[in-house]
Parts: sequence; structure tokens; C-alpha cells
Amino acid sequence: MNNPRVDRPAHGHVEPGFEPVARVFAAHLARGDEVGAAFCAYHRGRLVVDLHGGVADVTTRRPWTEDTRVLVFSVTKGLAAMAFALLVDRGQLDPDAEVATYWPTFARNGKEGITVRRLLNHQAGLLALDTQLRLEDCVGDGARERLCAAMEAQRPRDVPTGQGYHAVTFGTYAAELFERVAGVGIGPFLQREVFEPTGSDARLGTEAAFDPFMATLVAPSTAVRVANMVRKLVQGDSTEARVARATLAPGSGIREVLLNPTVGALGPAAYDQLPIRRAALAWVGATSTARGLARAYMPFAGDGTVEGRRLVSAQTLAQLHRRQGWSERDAVLQKPLGWSLGFLKEETTTFSPHPESFGHAGLGGSLGWADPVSGLSFGYVTNRLDWRVRSPRALRLCRALASCEPVRG
Repeated sequence: MNNPRVDRPAHGHVEPGFEPVARVFAAHLARGDEVGAAFCAYHRGRLVVDLHGGVADVTTRRPWTEDTRVLVFSVTKGLAAMAFALLVDRGQLDPDAEVATYWPTFARNGKEGITVRRLLNHQAGLLALDTQLRLEDCVGDGARERLCAAMEAQRPRDVPTGQGYHAVTFGTYAAELFERVAGVGIGPFLQREVFEPTGSDARLGTEAAFDPFMATLVAPSTAVRVANMVRKLVQGDSTEARVARATLAPGSGIREVLLNPTVGALGPAAYDQLPIRRAALAWVGATSTARGLARAYMPFAGDGTVEGRRLVSAQTLAQLHRRQGWSERDAVLQKPLGWSLGFLKEETTTFSPHPESFGHAGLGGSLGWADPVSGLSFGYVTNRLDWRVRSPRALRLCRALASCEPVRG
């Protein structure tokens, strides 16, 4: 199943001037780069790209439709950042206050000076938990208590670069902090305050009604992942080569960042099990269509409103446009990147040519993004997981979108 072929064309539509995106998307399917995927973009609030194709399940050959959804992994973190932006906007959360202001027992073991902003911007040194967990420990009865005990016991680690991607712990700490401030879980809050107002079908804690529309993940085998990592070790200074060397180095802390909780033989596909999908794991658990991601980011790519309803103020949006933290070599992802209240800020050669843009990428390639300069909000979802830090398929689609005449004009 490592290279399943797909003999289905692309479907959907693009507005005049956005044909370059359709050509790239169709080429991915024709070459077999995709199993199933979708890409959707809104330009200044107008739907301009809405494409899908391939198959949602390689066993049944069920086609990918406009309603097909998939687990989006760390794209979830960008959705969580939306919830925090709304709390800041409403005056319920001060990003420069210490986390312990809202969560007193957080202050144990050297964490008393950590601010909300440092935590959300991956600058807290809380890259991993020393307490070893299994994925099943993070859901069900007692999960909140187990995670709280591990988080409160954790000591910050020294990060020489000042920033290290909190791949899992961003979500564990964010979920607990959010519920203590808002009095409601981050998943239900997002549905009520972001997804329903924007008409987005994204969910963090996906209800059973969406199960028939879920795509099945196609992940590289362990042998393929190991082979790719070993090959990258001898291939110069690419991001993947740096991650491979750092991960395999003796005493590397990166393994703990990426491999706790353990997921067993299923690998990344373990996150697509029903108990995980039903839970609101704020680092990984959201599901969505491409259109759902694009619609959720619409107010963040514009003036903070959608269909006349204001979700977030211009003042809060202006904070998100700026890089609040930046490192030329993130200690975990081994590349230049930064953050703004939990939103990923990338190089201008990545998803957008504008430094004001923000969103979040996910393991395997999925992406949700807002470009307020161009007025673009867009989403990309796929069931064929890429092993690279940034999926070439996502990059080609983003560059095609940026090249479209209506966007450049």
C-alpha cells in the first residue's frame, strides 16, 4: 500500500484566473502523488478554488467527494490558536500574564515565570513530558488527571535556540489552560464560536454523524520511514537531514518530543481511531474537509468578520500579523520558523510570500492558512501522509495560488 495508484480525475471548479491551482492539483493525481485530496481557497470572502479527487479509501475505492474529511494532525494547533485569540480579544486572557495566574498548580518545578505568550509560542522549554504515556492514556476516564499530574511535575528544559516545537505538549497544556480560563472545553468552544459562525465543518471532537465521510489514512510503512531517514542522513543540509541527525544523535531529546505518547504498531494512523477522533486532543485530533479549514480561516484573513458577524477585532488580528517569536533553527523542526499566539509563522518561501500570513501545517501535509495581505484563506487535506517536514504537494499548491493573477493584482 505504499504506492497505490489512483486513476480518477480532479473534480470541482476554479474561478477565472485561478487555473494554475487546478493544473497543479490535477497533475498530483495524474502522477500518483496523491491517493485522495482536496484544496479550497477563498479570496476576499469569495470561493475561488474548490477541488477534490482520488479515493478516500484504497480498499473499497470509495471516491473522494466534496464532503470527504480527514484527520488533519497538527493543523489542529492552528484551530486551537483561534480559540485563544478569541479569549484574548474578549479580555478573558492576558497573554503576558503568567500561566499560573489561571492555573496555580502549573507553577511547580520551575514553571512559575512562564507566561501564556511563551507557552503558546513554543518558548517555554516544555517540549516533552518526562512521564511516559501511551496514546490511550490521553483519552477516556482519568485522562485529564493523568495529563495534569504529568504536566505539573514537568521541569522546563534548556533550549539553546530559545524555541523548540512543542509537538504534543502544546496541545496538552493549551487544552488545560483554555478550560480553566473559559470554563468549557476547547472543542465545544470552537464549534460554537468559530465553526458554526463561519459555516465550517471542521471539528475538534468529531461526532458520529461525520464518520461515513472520513477518509482512511495511507501512511508510509515503518521500513519506508526508516529508509527515508537514513537516506537523508547523507544528503547534505536539508531540513529532513537535520531532523534525522538530531533525532538519531545519542541523548537526543527530540525522540521524546515526537514519540511520547507512544502509539504502537499503527504509527500515525493510531490517531485515526474512533476514541481519539471523539476526544478533543488539541495537538492532533481535529478532522475537516478542505473547505472547512478555508472557511474557519476566513475572518482571520480579512477584517475579523464573516457575513457581517465580527469574530475578532482588528487590534487582535494586528498582533497575529507580527512574528511574536522567531528562530533561525527551531530546536525540534531544525528550520527557520516562528509563532504568534500559537499560530505558525513561516518563511516567505513556504506557504505565502507575506510574513503577515499565519496558520498551521500538519503531519503528512494538511494545511490551514490565512494570508491577510492577499485576502486569502485556504485549506488542503490529504490521506496520503508525506514523511517530510513540509509536503512538496502543499508547497506547489500554495505557490500556484500565490501566482494567480487575481491574487497578484
